[in-house]
Amino acid sequence: MQSSASRNPRRWLFGLLVLLVIAGLCWKFWPAGSTPKEGAGQKAVAGHTGRSGGMRPGFGGATGPVPVRVAPVVKGDFPLYYKALGTVTALNTINVRSRVGGELVKVYFDEGQMVKAGDLLAEIDPRPYQNALLQAEGTLLQNQAQLKNAQVDVERYRGLYREDSIAKQTLDTAEALVAQYQGTVKTNQAAVNDAKLNLEFTKIRAPITGRVGLRQLDVGNLVAANDTTALVIITQTQPISVAFTLPENSLDTVLTRYRTGAKLPAEAWDRGDTQLQATGVLQSLDNQIDVTTGTLKFKARYENRDQALFPNQFVNVHLLADTLKDVVLAPSAAIQFGTNGTFVYALDGDKKVTIRQLKVGASDGENTVITEGLAIGDRVVLEGTDRLKDGSEVEVVNDSKDVPTTPTEHLQGKSAATPGEPATTDKAKKGGA
Repeated sequence: MQSSASRNPRRWLFGLLVLLVIAGLCWKFWPAGSTPKEGAGQKAVAGHTGRSGGMRPGFGGATGPVPVRVAPVVKGDFPLYYKALGTVTALNTINVRSRVGGELVKVYFDEGQMVKAGDLLAEIDPRPYQNALLQAEGTLLQNQAQLKNAQVDVERYRGLYREDSIAKQTLDTAEALVAQYQGTVKTNQAAVNDAKLNLEFTKIRAPITGRVGLRQLDVGNLVAANDTTALVIITQTQPISVAFTLPENSLDTVLTRYRTGAKLPAEAWDRGDTQLQATGVLQSLDNQIDVTTGTLKFKARYENRDQALFPNQFVNVHLLADTLKDVVLAPSAAIQFGTNGTFVYALDGDKKVTIRQLKVGASDGENTVITEGLAIGDRVVLEGTDRLKDGSEVEVVNDSKDVPTTPTEHLQGKSAATPGEPATTDKAKKGGA
């Protein structure tokens, strides 16, 4: 009992010492309140300040100006693009088949190579057709000899008839025989020409200029005339076309310019819409709208000199429908959306902002056409809008008003609109007015 009683005062003394140490540390490190001097003409600042003199957040003190980045509203030309998914289509696709039957004895092309119209691709065994030609020529010679003999007889009979030595019937029969042999000779000549043509068909030639595909038949195979299996497929890739569709509510601008004879540029971008593949022009359009989709088919033509486009490839088409001249352009990042509509925070002087309600037009993701609400030279807030309200004080940390701006220097791949609409704002932040 005595030992436990002697330990209790020690515990109390140790606990009291710990409390004194904690109290000393709090007194040492707790920031002291600043007391304004009398007569200094300064207003007292509510809240606590640290050693650096800055306000401590969370203790009810008033915050300073909001740091923001701003950019100017400018005037310039705005390219109006329409975007659509397209399919690369060869202008001509040929299934090369043999027009005569026989054994395939030679192949002269390499798979995937470019060929010109008239180039020799393959050869069928020509010997049967050479023999057929010789036979037709022999028959022709026989009948030509008979025709010549009949013509000599006619001349002889005509002399005898003038001398009244033979009957008229004999002369008529001889003349009819000459006409018969003349018909036979023409038939024989046609057979000779047909045999020559078949012999020529044993050499299979490229009908168009293009790229050959993979070989479908090998040497040694028996080929039938007009066989269902093609020897090879040739596709014309220079020039090449891209088929795409646009919704009917986007046709007015495109058709108006197309009917005036204007060449509408059409860019073909890869499937990821990140790399430009080729640049061409709008070539043709369909004659009716598809009632199931409400779209109209178009075709654009590309020279495709670098062979960047392949038949049946999917591409993103960016069609330049028009260029808006001398319009008011604002950065898309500055445009906000609220319950009262579209707005921006515009600088009112150099230290405050005010809310401007807007009417906007087309956008390319970087710049937006402003139809009402801003004027050229106005400065709008790009970053720092989350802490702003009408009349807020701001501190401009990066002002690009002195940096030359060229609104028409758009990345054309990013200036394409979604199908059915010209470019729409896709980078504006959402906020409340």
